[in-house]
Amino acid sequence: MPDGGAGLERPAHSLHGELRALREPRLLVLLLLGALVNGATFCTFTYLAPLVTNVTGLGGSWVPVVLALFGLGAFAGVRIAGRFADGRPGLIVGAGGCALCLGWGALALGAGEPVLAFGLVLAQGALSFGVGSTLISQALYAAPGAPTLAGGFATAAFNVGAACGPWLGGAAIDSGGGYRSPVWVSAGLVAVALVAVPLNRRALRGRTPASWTV
Repeated sequence: MPDGGAGLERPAHSLHGELRALREPRLLVLLLLGALVNGATFCTFTYLAPLVTNVTGLGGSWVPVVLALFGLGAFAGVRIAGRFADGRPGLIVGAGGCALCLGWGALALGAGEPVLAFGLVLAQGALSFGVGSTLISQALYAAPGAPTLAGGFATAAFNVGAACGPWLGGAAIDSGGGYRSPVWVSAGLVAVALVAVPLNRRALRGRTPASWTV
């Protein structure tokens, strides 16, 4: 039977070659950035409900509204970042990361004001997923010789962040920090990521590897 895909070129990548490509320092830093940003995202997202009911002072019926606002922001962030991530990834990660860090701090301080809190939740959803999706794409570009494992490692790094972030937020609450404390933890995690950004400027220049054919 003729192979309908015979005319399509697929790059051959051995397991050994992909593992060797994963030693790329730029990729490792990007994976670290992704874990930190995603950890910050889920640190606050996990405790949004008690933040709304205990700090903002709203009833439980408002919790789905706040979660929906965060989700709408996330959708918008991915859509907007998708338009510019290849051309200006450094700007998205650098400027977006600074705005993200400041936004978490503003939410921690202003969570008691419903209108301000709602606006910041929407904005933080957009910034979190805009920066996060850009980091995923750049992690793939940083290891064009490992298209399979680079994607798997990027997913694993984000999952590590999604697991550790809520744990850190819970530890902050248990230590007596209150329900604002996970938001401060989120700000701290993004601040650490911002310190690491200059270490990997070359990987954030934006490029689309021509070797990626399907």
